[in-house]
Amino acid sequence: MPNLDYSTLDLLWQNHPAWRLLNSPHAPLIAAFLHRAFVAPNQRLIAQADLTEALEDELFGLRERLGHEAFPKPALEYLNDWAGNDKGWLRKFYRQGSDEPYFDLTPATEKAIVWLGTLSERAFVGTESRLLTLFELLKQMSEGSETDPETRIAELRKRRNEIDAEIARAEAGELALLDDTALKDRFQQFTALARELLGDFREVEHNFRGLDRRVRERIALWEGAKGELLEEIMGERDAIADSDQGRSFRAFWDFLMSSRRQEELSALLERVLALQPVAELKPDTRIRRVHYDWLEAGEHTQRTVAELSRQLRRFLDDQAWLENRRIMEILHGIEAKALSLRECQPAGEVMSIAEAGADIELPMERPLHTPSVKPRICDIALEAGDDEVDAGALFSQIVIDKAQLARHIRHALQDKPQITLAELCLRHPLQYGLAELVAYLQLGGDSFKIAVDEQAEDVIVWRTVSGAGRELSKRARLPRVIFVR
Repeated sequence: MPNLDYSTLDLLWQNHPAWRLLNSPHAPLIAAFLHRAFVAPNQRLIAQADLTEALEDELFGLRERLGHEAFPKPALEYLNDWAGNDKGWLRKFYRQGSDEPYFDLTPATEKAIVWLGTLSERAFVGTESRLLTLFELLKQMSEGSETDPETRIAELRKRRNEIDAEIARAEAGELALLDDTALKDRFQQFTALARELLGDFREVEHNFRGLDRRVRERIALWEGAKGELLEEIMGERDAIADSDQGRSFRAFWDFLMSSRRQEELSALLERVLALQPVAELKPDTRIRRVHYDWLEAGEHTQRTVAELSRQLRRFLDDQAWLENRRIMEILHGIEAKALSLRECQPAGEVMSIAEAGADIELPMERPLHTPSVKPRICDIALEAGDDEVDAGALFSQIVIDKAQLARHIRHALQDKPQITLAELCLRHPLQYGLAELVAYLQLGGDSFKIAVDEQAEDVIVWRTVSGAGRELSKRARLPRVIFVR
């Protein structure tokens, strides 16, 4: 339970962006528009032009209802004001390789919007499913922390007996079904938890972004040794990755990236949404693909970590270049001083170096004389051959675009968890024959996860043109190669 004494609440009232939003005179406009633009469609990034146009439409409708003096400023001015440091409701930034600003919702704003949604009156408030969830969580914690093998075995046997009894009742035709109220109760809890999970992703991404910002600040202001900075940065990154939040996110990501789990989630959602009591609740259409929204939100977090790694690599490259430049400057300085002393050398002994050891040279260690072999070149005319050589073969080389092939694989894996090489070649026929097929196999070993089914065999066919200009059909027979997401 958080500490809610006067000092803590007063500090939050003065500094927390969510509280500032609730105190704003334009809070209904801000919360309604940002909910419609970001939260409801699970939109992570919106370009400035698109968000400005959407806000202009919103303001036009409000001015028609409330009068032209209701919101006098342009839409872009409102967005920049909401993204200011004194507000902190939006994050304005530039994406890598783009000169157009983008906007994203901050975790504090999403918390305020979600809390506002809980204020509306609900027609149905379920409590049974939440009580069962709490009871199940307590059981998991109790069983997961039990160190006595006898107690654990007794609990497992008890659970097995309950399952056997339930199987016996099902075989006898006695099926315990949930009534309509229980179905609605559990579906409401599932929807709330699914939305909360999307909000948690935005907060996890915000924490990693804060780490990235601190790393950039330290790199810009660091004046000490490079090793000390890297040790400090990597230590903090490991601390976040090994924290409770980092381990929980990693376990969630590993669970969700399983193709079997994704298919199971899709099947369960289709079945539950087809139930009549659930359909009466008129659920949001995005619930059907909420697990894909989780994947998209998780990818943003992964990109933030990748950007941190790129920043560290760029720092190492810059530092190495600066160190090499400093060495060359020192060498040039020594050369310049030596040249300046060439005409007026100092008198007497300037420097003496003591011999480190005696130079011993044995006669038999010297190599014998080896006469060099001079090539004898005869100046004769060619008796056979052609002076004119066709150089077209030098320019008829085939270059396989591996980046294009990798894009074909990624686009195919967006629609399905796995695809065979034969199916991929049917979608995108081979243009360069066997060379392109070998490039696909090389990508499978280097950049993508593949599986090879030795029991099945695929035949891949492509068209080519012979030297005489005739069109030929060639085929390759190989074990089934499967690209996995």
